Amino acid sequence: MASNRIIFSNALLIFAGIAGYFLVMKIFGLEDVAELRFLNFAFVLYGINRAIKTNIIRNHESVYFSNFLLGIGTSIVAVALTIVSLIIYVDFIDPSFMNVLEKSSFWGQKLSLPLVVFALAIEGIASSVICSFILMQYYKNYKVSNSMAT
Repeated sequence: MASNRIIFSNALLIFAGIAGYFLVMKIFGLEDVAELRFLNFAFVLYGINRAIKTNIIRNHESVYFSNFLLGIGTSIVAVALTIVSLIIYVDFIDPSFMNVLEKSSFWGQKLSLPLVVFALAIEGIASSVICSFILMQYYKNYKVSNSMAT
């Protein structure tokens, strides 16, 4: 199905952006600056926007709810990929990253990996819905012209 291809390709794009961003933060020693993590929204917004726009232009899908769900699906798949990579990273590559999360988190000091995964899942799902809703406010009256469809 074309929409599944759109979801997965854009989710991989979001994931690659977030993973690359965190790698750059690690290289420059900025992984403990929690405020920089808010820039994840830029990657999420870009990926959701690209997914919705692709669906509207290529598939001529202008149904609000369909595109809204496509945006949410794209972001949730990206969140799942990010959480799985965090689990792999903390378990196999750098277990001391949990200390970085504890020092720079808004969640408190006595964190466990399952608690972090749960919190990230909730935050990710909430941001998926919010970002998709924000973008759909722009696209709700968007009409594809014949020149754009080609």
